[in-house]
Amino acid sequence: MAADMRPGSEISGIFSLFFDGAPVSYRQISTGTGETDRRLTLIADTAEGGRYVIKLADNDFTFPEKIKMWQRTAEEYLALGYYCPKIYADKSGGFPKVSFEGHGYLAYAEEFAVFEPLEDRSSGGNSDYRKYMDDIWSMTAKVAARHFGYTSYPSGYCLFETFCPSDEVDEVLENALEWKKYAGTLPDRFQGQVQRIWELWTANRAALEKIYGELPASVFQADLNPTNILVDGNGIFAGIFDFNLCGRDVFLNYLMRENLHPDFDEEIGLIRRALEISCAHYCFSEAEKAAALMLYRCVKPLWSNKLEVLKQLGSDPEKLGAFLDRTEQSLTAETDLRSYMGQG
Repeated sequence: MAADMRPGSEISGIFSLFFDGAPVSYRQISTGTGETDRRLTLIADTAEGGRYVIKLADNDFTFPEKIKMWQRTAEEYLALGYYCPKIYADKSGGFPKVSFEGHGYLAYAEEFAVFEPLEDRSSGGNSDYRKYMDDIWSMTAKVAARHFGYTSYPSGYCLFETFCPSDEVDEVLENALEWKKYAGTLPDRFQGQVQRIWELWTANRAALEKIYGELPASVFQADLNPTNILVDGNGIFAGIFDFNLCGRDVFLNYLMRENLHPDFDEEIGLIRRALEISCAHYCFSEAEKAAALMLYRCVKPLWSNKLEVLKQLGSDPEKLGAFLDRTEQSLTAETDLRSYMGQG
């Protein structure tokens, strides 16, 4: 995070669109991913001791109707007992276009969080994050059980559709195509198995697509990570923030996407635990139980974390062969997920 800076006329002008008073200092955080996704967070302090957050965005997935959907979703999480900073329009009730540092942005404001992000309290990374998974999946299952249908905008984890106009394919297919591209460079002795794995994956994806639209959905925050998890002064889970990827999604898809581990067995363990915890607040339908294994086979075997493992094995034929065997097994084995999804 940058050091505090004195606000100039641009910052003061943007601040005045949303709040009374004037900032005396501010910090600027860049959260975008590049030229086509510019995002800035401005944290301003006033002489009276107030602290305010203004978000600036220039990308193809941030626009007024989307921000209104983020507002509604944060309110729904709050209604379920989980803290989320409120999202604000400007004084006229809109989301203005502003200029900052020579670039145009859409602006909205956010309540400064009363709790700390987990990342700010801990140096343990994912090991600390995993301690909160039972709380996280209890919360998410409650959201899933509400089956919110107030938006058609998909979450950033959407499957069989794209999140924003610049996306050519959904992220799962994008990852699988990257896996196929790299696997095609492996020695010839592995190419028969690579082709077999690809055919298994594409056949499973095609079968899943036929039933996917019938699976229950809700509207989720869709970006669970240590930077977005909020905890209180005692380290107790309090809520979440950052709704940039928020949207409609199939609960099972969201659950699969949010449980990541480079080791297949460890990853299955995380998924099973999330399913078990969810059952206390959510009743999985028969359709979901029937689709769970297909979803696992679509999302997990060719995901980017598995591709990274494949790349790290280098040219060692024994290790490559064993990992490809494990990948193929993940697409054919009758991995038990159903028994972790409750009796309802």
